[in-house]
Amino acid sequence: MTINRNSGRYLFLVCLLLSIFAPRIASATEPYEVIANPSVAEKTLSKTSLRAIFGMRLHTWSDGTAIRVFVMADDAPLHAAFSKEKLNVFPYQLRSAWDRLVFSGTGQAPDTVASPEEMLARVAGTPGAIGYLTKSKTDGRVNVLQIK
Repeated sequence: MTINRNSGRYLFLVCLLLSIFAPRIASATEPYEVIANPSVAEKTLSKTSLRAIFGMRLHTWSDGTAIRVFVMADDAPLHAAFSKEKLNVFPYQLRSAWDRLVFSGTGQAPDTVASPEEMLARVAGTPGAIGYLTKSKTDGRVNVLQIK
């Protein structure tokens, strides 16, 4: 088998892309949890309720407390994993739904956080808050919700 100059360039490009994106892909597979502020009475949520909450269609918990939704940036690996695995939608589909709510004046988008540390602090410090976080970053300041 002979490798011409174009094949070598192609192989180099593939290796370069893998070296750039492999760390992001690996970090997205770290186990994560759906977390809530300790003031939230619910300990389990159905997938339907979870989708309604993150789709910004469910606005209050069963006790009447307002739900505050926190998410990572659209391009964050954890956001992509959560969207696909728990909500069964791609991040761009969520963004599109949120944008429709905002631009039509019928709702608002969730609050975006810049880091796992900010996610933990905001969910822990906001009554009625919900978000998601890797298990390694979760501590006793938030409750972990079971999704059924």
